[in-house]
Amino acid sequence: MTTDPSPELFWLTAVTVLTGLMWVPYILKLIVQLGPVSAMAEPTGIHPYDTDWPQRATRAHRNATENLVVFAPLVLLVVLQNTGDALTAAAAAVFFWARLVHYVVYTFCIPYLRTIAFAVGFACQAVLALRLLGFA
Repeated sequence: MTTDPSPELFWLTAVTVLTGLMWVPYILKLIVQLGPVSAMAEPTGIHPYDTDWPQRATRAHRNATENLVVFAPLVLLVVLQNTGDALTAAAAAVFFWARLVHYVVYTFCIPYLRTIAFAVGFACQAVLALRLLGFA
C-alpha cells in the first residue's frame, strides 16, 4: 500500500533533485573546454574556465546546497509534527521555484533578480520556521 507524499515532501524531493543536478552544466562546460581526460585529471578542483558563467554556476550550486541544509529539516519537522497545510505547501513550492530562478539568474549574472529570488526563498523558510514555532 502506498500513500502520496505530502506536498511539502514532494517539493523537498524536487528541491533536492534540482540541487543534485546543478553541477551538470559547469562540469559539461569543463569537459567540452578541456576534453574528458583533462577535465577528470584536474587535481586541484580549481578549474580554468574560459568564461565566467561556470564559476557563477558553481557559486549558485554552493548557495543552493547551503539553503537545502536549512530547508530540508524545516520541511521534515513540519511533516513529522503534522503541521502542514496550504500555507506550508505553498511555501515549499515557492521555495523550489525561487531556488531555480536564483540558480539561473546567478549563473547568467542578472543583478537584483538574484537577490530577490534569494529573499523569496528565505521568506519561504521563515514561513516554515514560524509555523513550527507556532507563529503562523
